[in-house]
Amino acid sequence: MIAVSVVTFGLAWWLGLYLLVRDPRKHLLRRASIGLLAYALVIVLPLPPMAMAVPAVAWTGVVVCWLPVRYDRWWRYGALPLSVAAYFAPVVVLIPLAAALVLCLRVRRALLGAATILFGLSCALLLLDVLPEALVIASAGVDLLVFGVIVAVADAFDEGEAIRADMVRSLLTSAGLAAVFGGQVALFLDDRLVPLLYGSVAAAIAVQVLANPLALLVDKVAVPEVAASRAELRDAAEALPRRAPLDPAASDQAEFVKLTRRALSNYGDLGKLVASPLTELPVIGARLAARGASDQPLERAAELKSLLLESICRLKPRDGEFGTSDEWRHYNALYFYYVVGIRPYSRRTKREDLDPQARRALAWFVNQVPERTLHNWQNAGAKLVAEDLFSQVAAE
Repeated sequence: MIAVSVVTFGLAWWLGLYLLVRDPRKHLLRRASIGLLAYALVIVLPLPPMAMAVPAVAWTGVVVCWLPVRYDRWWRYGALPLSVAAYFAPVVVLIPLAAALVLCLRVRRALLGAATILFGLSCALLLLDVLPEALVIASAGVDLLVFGVIVAVADAFDEGEAIRADMVRSLLTSAGLAAVFGGQVALFLDDRLVPLLYGSVAAAIAVQVLANPLALLVDKVAVPEVAASRAELRDAAEALPRRAPLDPAASDQAEFVKLTRRALSNYGDLGKLVASPLTELPVIGARLAARGASDQPLERAAELKSLLLESICRLKPRDGEFGTSDEWRHYNALYFYYVVGIRPYSRRTKREDLDPQARRALAWFVNQVPERTLHNWQNAGAKLVAEDLFSQVAAE
């Protein structure tokens, strides 16, 4: 039984950290990660049944990410009160799951509804105490693990990335390290060493999954002058398994628009740009050969960056260095936001190195352009850039 428990804990712990590292800024990934990590702790620690409230509330938080925005606002207001209430009345755990099921049925998300029913049944059986607790928790764990994999696949599809190779690589490496360190404890296992077994497995998996963030932290302390360059190289290496294959002959213009929008969002991060399928465009290989550059992932990412900049610059009107008329809106929305790196609506961003045109653009965005309008202009501009790239591919 301890072997099943350790394996279930390890899988939940690994998947939770894996989703978190993908992009902790995304609500979808962060909530799924919280649910899996909380479930892993439920397995290890002697927590009461109401501790399953955290995975349950996190589950509903993931579900509302795929529903209209207004439901997400309701969830954010109700998540903490529901979690607190579950401490006093564990049956409250079923309320958010029932609400999520109703919402799934209303918007005709049958698969989400079916998964929510299965997880809800596991939680209900745990509360009713009609089956062995270990069996019920294992059943809920299967639901959570499958749900976590679905979240990872959905996020990768949204990002235009491949997921299978990267996930398998991370899982095998984590499993190997967990076996090496946890296996040494298991050889001499008794009741007193069970916590050490779980701790060894958790630490081994965390060190592998969090290797890049930990390395960045160490670099900032030990070698701050090259920390950014080393992080970029690590990001590029990590991005390679995530690069989805691209067949330009089979790709339509709608696909190019999606990939171009994603490449623009990663314009300032060469490491992440390596994962873009657009780096496989024939025009990039031709440009590298023309200037005698080596055909390497970082070189392709840099060439894609140059190609995007050229397409953006072709949107610039010829009547001056900066303007605010309608014909300037697509160029301004792409160039100053992605190339210059202005974030007009972020309170955390303070730029002291802007040139006069960039300062004028920043003031114009803040004072005259609503955030939603800028977003629409960026989408329209990305479509124009994609059309430019598509025409170059068609000409090859």
